[in-house]
Amino acid sequence: MALKVTDRQAARDWDAYYSNFVAEVNADENETLQEQKARIKRLESNFEEWKKYYFPKYCFAPPAPFHIKSSKIVLAKPELVLVRRWTREAAKDVVTMMETLYQTLTGVKKCIVLISNSKDKADDFLEPYKINLEKNERIINDYGVQQLPGSWSTGGFITTQGVAFYGFGAGQSPRGLRNEEVRPDKVIFTDMDTDEDVRNPDIIDKRWKWSEKAVYATRSISKDFQVIWLNNTIATDCCVVRASEKADYVEIVNIVDENGNSTWAEKNTPENIQRIRDTLSTAAFEAEYMNNPLTEGAVFKELVWDKVPSLSKFRFIVVYGDPSPSNSKNKKGSMKALFAIGFCEGKFYVLKGFLGHATNDEFVQWYYDLKNYVGDRTQVYSYVENNSLQDPFYEQVLIPLFAEHAKTKGFIGIITDTRSKPDKFSRIEGNLEPLNRMGNLVLNVAEKENPNMKRLSEQFLLVSPQLKAPADGPDDIEGGVWIINQKISETAADAMVAGKRHTNSKRQ
Repeated sequence: MALKVTDRQAARDWDAYYSNFVAEVNADENETLQEQKARIKRLESNFEEWKKYYFPKYCFAPPAPFHIKSSKIVLAKPELVLVRRWTREAAKDVVTMMETLYQTLTGVKKCIVLISNSKDKADDFLEPYKINLEKNERIINDYGVQQLPGSWSTGGFITTQGVAFYGFGAGQSPRGLRNEEVRPDKVIFTDMDTDEDVRNPDIIDKRWKWSEKAVYATRSISKDFQVIWLNNTIATDCCVVRASEKADYVEIVNIVDENGNSTWAEKNTPENIQRIRDTLSTAAFEAEYMNNPLTEGAVFKELVWDKVPSLSKFRFIVVYGDPSPSNSKNKKGSMKALFAIGFCEGKFYVLKGFLGHATNDEFVQWYYDLKNYVGDRTQVYSYVENNSLQDPFYEQVLIPLFAEHAKTKGFIGIITDTRSKPDKFSRIEGNLEPLNRMGNLVLNVAEKENPNMKRLSEQFLLVSPQLKAPADGPDDIEGGVWIINQKISETAADAMVAGKRHTNSKRQ
């Protein structure tokens, strides 16, 4: 694919910047030959120190434990298939480049093949290798001039040490490739999966078969061969997922761990990560930073947004709260949820509400906000989920907070929902999906731009049997709908008991 004029200029500008970036890494010219040899030997015995010395500008932040552990595997096992499903901003390409240059400069690997989704992309990823070998003064000072005249071009080059580097795009044939007598002894697949390609199973299938037959088979059977796959998981079926099934090691590193803490705290602070969360949808964040590709519309294909009747037309409104025990705004664990829900003329309306990480005090304040929203236009029943696991939290935390708020804002009668609930997905799918499909679950269109309602609708669309995405909002709505159905049933039963029995005159 030919580059446009503007693209070529941008590429030249980037190459110029990158060359200057690398060239600024200066060598110590006052060092004696003996001192130099001792230093090289010391550095080569410790890869972490080696990479900091030769690539100081890349190593502006200390490595995370997963970086160190992974590099030890790569450098200890010349015969290896490794999949690095690392989050974006985890330096997977940079770390792999530094390991590979260490292996080539120390004579471990001789024929490197770098493969991406296109030839242009492969050349882009190969360019830092080329520029570092050409311009990095510390490499040149310790390992000699690497640039071999006549064999030094974009997309493929051979060093003065006889190490070959080649770039290929997916589908190009590397059959028969060799560097003199050496067949490829290291292959790096990077960004093989694209957003567009993973939508087409035929492309993924074809690409995977090509990688097995045309690429893996370039190896020498009797020589060590490394394969490194680099990609975050952007789809449930993609090349990097298939590679994981065959790999010796699979490393899945998300931007935060299971406790919500940064996996590379030295570089990515909680504030950095929160900024990313705030500017991306849940689906995008989960796929790009959490190796958790989500499919929208698996259960709820689309949602109904419409105007709601006047609140005075509702016989009553249920405000249903699902508290998370967390007393923090940090984006860890479940979200707190509280929504006002009403029933009118055969439809359930989600009127207004809150969904997010909040303090317990803020959660209590939400009840007052919704009470003020409804005002005196109809009766409000305020509920809070309080199963056996949550009861200590309700008794010890929420009741005192409600009592404190009541001193200045008035009393709110809270009713606890103590039912033993079936599993979350079954309740959401069984009780809400039919309502939504029939157009009888309606979200207030006047609140469509409210961030809380946006989060709610997003969570609905991401509901799946595995519940891989947060579903605290839909779970809360299910609780409110269930309460309303109970109240309607009780009212109907009371009417039947209290009313006069109808007599069929034809049977007298």
